[in-house]
Amino acid sequence: MNNYSFIQQQLHHICLGNNFLKKSFFEIEKLIFYQKIQNIENQKHVFISGLPRSGTTVILQFVYNSKEYASLTYNDMPFIMAPSLFSKFYKRKLVPKKERMHSDGLFYDLSTPEAFDEVFFSSFNTNEEIQENLIDYISLVLIKYKKNKYLSKNNTNYKRISLIQNILPNSIFIIPFRNPLQHSFSLLNQHKNFINLQNKDKFILKYMNYLGHNEFGNNHQSWFKPIKYNNFDDINYWLEQWLLFYQNIINNFQSFKNCNLICYEKLCYNNDYFNKIKSILKLNENLDFKFRNSQQNITLSVDNNLLLDCNKLYDTMKTK
Repeated sequence: MNNYSFIQQQLHHICLGNNFLKKSFFEIEKLIFYQKIQNIENQKHVFISGLPRSGTTVILQFVYNSKEYASLTYNDMPFIMAPSLFSKFYKRKLVPKKERMHSDGLFYDLSTPEAFDEVFFSSFNTNEEIQENLIDYISLVLIKYKKNKYLSKNNTNYKRISLIQNILPNSIFIIPFRNPLQHSFSLLNQHKNFINLQNKDKFILKYMNYLGHNEFGNNHQSWFKPIKYNNFDDINYWLEQWLLFYQNIINNFQSFKNCNLICYEKLCYNNDYFNKIKSILKLNENLDFKFRNSQQNITLSVDNNLLLDCNKLYDTMKTK
């Protein structure tokens, strides 16, 4: 996004910055490309959600590598609401893989899946509108990529688990979590990283707003109203948000059918656990993938009582 030309930036403004145009593109796409896909409501679509920096992107890449799912990719940008229509005449040049702006060792090219379907969800004002249109939208993505199952990574969908399950009752929800202190430190670092990037390039902030990415940077929005910590530059703010986020998941969605809490550290070190995840998703047992976990030396001042509460919840979730 920081290398987009002026014309590319203007194209993003046009395609992503106006709800009327987004909905219009969607309606045109349906008129031209929509076909009735049998049994989409009963398929085991996969929705990956959770706090950023919890492993959602890596898990997305792992599931996508199975080649069993259709997902939005960078190739669909910025025509998220009409991916087939514009692909007919908007040909993009192949680009070599490059590292994400997170500087976290994850690389992408035009064929890489990413969290873009928030563009669809944010185009509608009510759950009723989403319920009326979600199956059509997913069908269009499946038609383009000639698949029967949809794969989504959207960190905001934790708020829509009930809604999505009502629409697609057999869908599988994957909600990863990490060691709270390491996770919170990573969130804090990315927040500072994106403030720096957005201050250098104003388009990055607009781009993230268009995609509904307000996890970090100048447009950061808290997942839950802070109780004690309001300073985004304090690791305790991120720890408190970690606790509030996963308490919400445990309290409201733990009993939901096909809602799976996934410990990222165990994915990295425990082969039996890794195989269990493949079994949940009905993936080929020979499918391999390398999950990596980095541990940082953290010397920041931490609220020990808050950290204790986080660690207790983390230990509880690991046993699920």
